[in-house]
Amino acid sequence: MTILRAACLAALSFWTLCANAQDVTLTSPDGAVEISGNLLGFDGEFYRVLTVYGELTVDGSGVNCEGPACPNLTDFVAEITISGAAGMAELLMPALLDGFALRNGYAVTRDITDTSNFTYVLSDPNTSAHLMRATFKATTTDEGFADLLANEADLAMSLREIRKEETRRAYEAGLGNMRGKNRSRVLALNALVPIVAPGNPVQKLTPLDLAHVMSGEIDNWQALGGPDAPISVHVPEQESGLLQAIEDRLMQPAGQAISEDAQYHDKMAALTSAVARDPFAIGITTYASSGQAVRVPLAGGCGFAVEASRRGIKTEDYPLTAPMFLYLPARRLPKLARDFLAYTRGPAAQIVIRRAGFVDQSPEEVPIAQQGDRFANAIALADSTVPLADVQALVARLGNHKRLTTTFRFRPGVSALDPQSLSNVQQLARSLELGTYDGRELVFVGFSDGDGSAEANKTIALRRAEAVRNAVLAATESDPTNLTVSVEGYGEALPMACDETAWGRQVNRRVEVWVR
Repeated sequence: MTILRAACLAALSFWTLCANAQDVTLTSPDGAVEISGNLLGFDGEFYRVLTVYGELTVDGSGVNCEGPACPNLTDFVAEITISGAAGMAELLMPALLDGFALRNGYAVTRDITDTSNFTYVLSDPNTSAHLMRATFKATTTDEGFADLLANEADLAMSLREIRKEETRRAYEAGLGNMRGKNRSRVLALNALVPIVAPGNPVQKLTPLDLAHVMSGEIDNWQALGGPDAPISVHVPEQESGLLQAIEDRLMQPAGQAISEDAQYHDKMAALTSAVARDPFAIGITTYASSGQAVRVPLAGGCGFAVEASRRGIKTEDYPLTAPMFLYLPARRLPKLARDFLAYTRGPAAQIVIRRAGFVDQSPEEVPIAQQGDRFANAIALADSTVPLADVQALVARLGNHKRLTTTFRFRPGVSALDPQSLSNVQQLARSLELGTYDGRELVFVGFSDGDGSAEANKTIALRRAEAVRNAVLAATESDPTNLTVSVEGYGEALPMACDETAWGRQVNRRVEVWVR
């Protein structure tokens, strides 16, 4: 025991862990292998044990467990804690848990402690035995990440991507790279939407103008083509994930900060109601929460206006998309929790998401005839930015295809895919595994911004298309041999916005998927 304690102190430097170093002993049936340590968790299949050699994961089917901390294998209940954005905890997650339970024939009960804390219990309807308890802490995105880093939550709900400082703290806390593969998933899609009162004459805004309005730099509607009247600014509550998403996606790229005179609202319904009643107000809310207010389309100076529609959000043609994330620890979750996460990617969950008022991730096929605005814009800009022959070549190649709403875009300034596109890789790979496109042709079509020569941009666009195709095929567990996969690169032939701004260049750099 003295040797064990000395080794434990050297490895862990925590006497409290060592005091419990004999909580469990795992022994192979023949007695040849014996592992002793502090039980960190059991997921119904695997033990996690902290030993003098570090943390070990051991298959429970191959060992016997002895000691006061050994779990009851017969009556095992999957326990998970889910913390973070109240906007996800109040509607989206309960709807998905209800859908998961219905599909699997589980009974569901909800135990409410207070407005911020409640528990979902899934049970066997025949025996009433509990199968999983999901405890929710409905607070803020910040609190969700804090709980995940402190090992006080198994899943963090977030209305924005994890920030660099949070990623650094997570790495220092031993959670690895939180921006790495399989450390997060997009549950549903939403969008940040500027809203005004009915009757407001402003028909569209550029993202840059919107940022200047929200900062107070533009403070009169006359500057936007409206009446000579002061602008009243409304935003979500301070420290909320939505306000942070506005800061990250809109304000920071424009070098702006929210106006000191902005009015804050703790509920989206209160924000939209205040804007709808005030003819001189503007606010930013979500696609799912715009209420009776009027959504204002966004446009680049050289591009057409894009409304916050379901298709526009799925394709990220609408510039201020706001994915709704779940962030996961590196450790294994209980099997029933893993089954639930797998369910959230499936077609049944997408129906639930859509019925709950959010944007699902199911691919939709859009005929070229329904893309008139895009092609009209490309023809109008032809010869000034790109030869008309390139637009004609695109139409000749894809004219009898349909565009999928599954589109791939990139982080600003780098070649890495953005979070929504990383989720799209998994979603499209799953569709290939299910045989959704068997017997058809998928074409990965790359586009670029207008910086550089036309030929160089075509080459860059083709390479992006090849990279996305390779990522999707690599994520597909089965070999998709029953379909044709092609790549094309058309450079700047189909611009969505001007290249005069960083936002415009980013929107134009994309890979679309077309199907026939």
